[in-house]
Amino acid sequence: MLDKDNTIEVLGARVHNLKNIDISIPREKLVVITGLSGSGKSSLAFDTIYAEGQRRYVETFSAYARQFLGGLERPDVDKIDGLSPVIAIEQKTTSKSPRSTVGTITEIYDFLRLLYARGADAYSYNTGEKMVSYSDEQIKDLIIQDFNGKRINILAPIIRARKGHYAELFQQITKQGFLKVRVNGEVQDLVSGMKLDRYKTHDIEIVVDRMLIDDTADIQKRLAESIYTAMHHGENVLMILDQDSNEVRYFSRNLMCPSTGISYQNPEPNLFSFNSPKGACPHCNGLGTVHEINIKKIIPNPKLSIKSGGFAPLGEYKSSWIFKQLEVIGEKFGFKITDPIEKIPEEAMTMILHGGKDKFIVNSKDLGVTRDYKIDFEGISHFIKNQYDESASTTIKRWAKDFMDEVNCPICDGSRLKKEAQFFRVNGKNITELCDMDISDLTAWFQDLNTNLSDKQLLIASEVVKEIKDRLNFLMNVGLNYLALSRSSKSLSGGEAQRIRLATQIGSQLVGVLYILDEPSIGLHQRDNEKLIKSLEQLRDIGNSVIVVEHDKDMIETADYVIDIGPKAGKYGGEIISIGTPAETLKSNTITAQYLNGKMKLEIPKKRRKGNGKFLKLTGATGNNLKNVSIEIPLGQMTCVTGVSGSGKSTLINETLYPILNAYYFNGVKKPQPYKKIEGLEHIDKVIDIDQSPIGRTPRSNPATYTEVFTEIRNLFTMTSESMIRGYKAGRFSFNVKGGRCETCEGSGVRTIEMNFLPDVYVECETCQGKRFNRETLEIRYKGKSISDVLNMTVDEAVPFFENIPKIYRKVKTIQDVGLGYITLGQQSTTLSGGEAQRIKLAGELSKKDTGNTFYILDEPTTGLHFEDIRVLMDVINKLVDKGNTILVIEHNMDVIKLADYIIDIGPEGGKGGGQLVAKGTPEEVAQNKKSYTAKFLKKELV
Repeated sequence: MLDKDNTIEVLGARVHNLKNIDISIPREKLVVITGLSGSGKSSLAFDTIYAEGQRRYVETFSAYARQFLGGLERPDVDKIDGLSPVIAIEQKTTSKSPRSTVGTITEIYDFLRLLYARGADAYSYNTGEKMVSYSDEQIKDLIIQDFNGKRINILAPIIRARKGHYAELFQQITKQGFLKVRVNGEVQDLVSGMKLDRYKTHDIEIVVDRMLIDDTADIQKRLAESIYTAMHHGENVLMILDQDSNEVRYFSRNLMCPSTGISYQNPEPNLFSFNSPKGACPHCNGLGTVHEINIKKIIPNPKLSIKSGGFAPLGEYKSSWIFKQLEVIGEKFGFKITDPIEKIPEEAMTMILHGGKDKFIVNSKDLGVTRDYKIDFEGISHFIKNQYDESASTTIKRWAKDFMDEVNCPICDGSRLKKEAQFFRVNGKNITELCDMDISDLTAWFQDLNTNLSDKQLLIASEVVKEIKDRLNFLMNVGLNYLALSRSSKSLSGGEAQRIRLATQIGSQLVGVLYILDEPSIGLHQRDNEKLIKSLEQLRDIGNSVIVVEHDKDMIETADYVIDIGPKAGKYGGEIISIGTPAETLKSNTITAQYLNGKMKLEIPKKRRKGNGKFLKLTGATGNNLKNVSIEIPLGQMTCVTGVSGSGKSTLINETLYPILNAYYFNGVKKPQPYKKIEGLEHIDKVIDIDQSPIGRTPRSNPATYTEVFTEIRNLFTMTSESMIRGYKAGRFSFNVKGGRCETCEGSGVRTIEMNFLPDVYVECETCQGKRFNRETLEIRYKGKSISDVLNMTVDEAVPFFENIPKIYRKVKTIQDVGLGYITLGQQSTTLSGGEAQRIKLAGELSKKDTGNTFYILDEPTTGLHFEDIRVLMDVINKLVDKGNTILVIEHNMDVIKLADYIIDIGPEGGKGGGQLVAKGTPEEVAQNKKSYTAKFLKKELV
């Protein structure tokens, strides 16, 4: 029995499909909630326990603060006792901002900035010498020591290498009481009306004082005052001119180059921040990339003439000002707009692309008269660039972007920082070099750091270095050793983003908190699973409660407590069917238990498919960490690409192979990563990429709209007799246009409450009670159901309901076939998991007529799937392959890998240690490979 004082008591939970359940969850334990996809696991963990925790947190604010947050709905539950502060670590919470990186999410970058601001040595970007800085007292002592017995001038530099006549400046200096200035290395008296050549660059210093240095008290006092005055006018820099040798020495309160006198501001953490104007590269504003015009995109085919559309942004000839200007340019340079572009003189092309102004006269031989022409042309590439930089319209920006490439910023070379920030070094490395290392190399660098620091640096940096080391170790422990701190957060997979947030939470060392995680093992190779489980145990051991929604076998077996929700999905789930330790769970008769104890399993096929004998060959892929990889993908088979996290699978398939195929079949513009050649494209006729990106980012998007079945349903409702009498068209049944929708919520069924520092909250619309449509529209019925009732149907209910309407039936049946019978047709896309979104995309593609020659790419389709759901999914995939199609799956799940016809294993490690082809062949052949980590786990499955 559980100790009542140390449990979270949930009584009468009815959120979504939960059937009024009561449950006691032990605190300070690792608890796994498992069950079929859609059985109600997330409804219990996130929509009940986390939602109530968040509501109670908001309740602690003052009434004044709460008025800005709006009311948080209480979840449909009678009572929850024993709830600690709750932190949810979900898959969908990473920032898509280009400014967000692994370093900024984990806060390691903040500590690095502090380390560089306080403990780094500065070097001159002119000479590479170490920069020096002095206090006024030190400067005085150095001058007395180095110039004793010499005559010197104390100078305050005010203008450096700038053009101008400076008449007003000389007047101002005179008014301040100074008598002499040094101009371009020559000391001159200030005279009335003095000015310089305005078109030449000049160096100007004020002569603050001239003196003979000795050790007397009077000289010391006078020198101190002169130093203060020179520093004031020279902005913390002064120069000492030895009158005999004419040599100059610089001194500065700031960091300064002893040879050239350039100085840096004293470093602050924001000098190293690419999100602050003080640190960001001014050219790319701290993004690291800029958009530059690609002439090949402007002139895709130089054999065409201007008239027949050779310049892509202009299109074919129209009677417009721009073409008239091109004709005038043709007059000047002797070409016609009907000539091929490749024949146009280079000088003319420069003017067409980059613009120019000109006036010229042409003598007409036939008429014996002269004509004046005037050219004032902005230039095509200038126009496109200006539109991209300055236009307020997203459409125009997107149009301009089509003719541009995203390239590394030429000024900062992708580092995002100002030039000065790059010349602060710790142990010979600047902050950008550290951020570009992968986590494993960075950890090793920090382990050796203390032996390479000076005593003063050690004193300053020891605490900061300790914090950085701890956080790096947490990232290593969750299997992210292959990432670099500079990696953009929008390029992370759901599982990676979740594990980064997990590492951040472990780093915060909070105690007494309830953590709720949503499938943290996504995208993680079996090898790294143990590290993840240890990290979760570490969270538990310091005094936290950990609830994990998970399907992973290892995670379930190592949990302290397992809750199995079921028995089926959707309205047939929502009950607690088994609860207890893993050992007790194994004895129960649930579907989960049967898969765990081996009574049910995915059977290995008796013989592997041979395919159609044709291959797709990719040679010499070298993107990111790939080391000249060449692969052969057999067509007409299911091929699985495996390897540890970060080994290069996504680079090879999603960033190299897919863009090549997409460009070939559909003229896609995404540039593939570098490769040598591809062969066999003629053997397939289209490519379909089904990834885990959301199918829609607003509550308006849903499975029915995505799969386009809603269009057919609306057409069906317009055919009803009542609808025809009233003259309703299909638009009447759309919640996106005025007419039939509820205008209070504008057809979304919910009102959005913006939470200033929490995620937005959606509250049911009080006018239509979430039905989305107005009363008149809801009066139209088909088989007794209104359009709103149809949207609230589960797919399982919709299949028999629409069985006599083939167009609708085919689409809903496909959604059912991929194991999503439990979702409603109108479920908001924002509430679907990554795995569910991917299967809806799969259903959308499957409901189309396939050619039997299609190449499908699936990226971890088993995300969020229970063992039983994987079996259903594999049946769908096998049907596709049996029709002759080719399926390429990137996967870590052993149940899928063992069913593949062919395996390509990339590795052996992640990051720099990966990027090689380790093994290829049937599962049986790969399992014999000694170098492959996948083989080790695959061997156990094939027994």
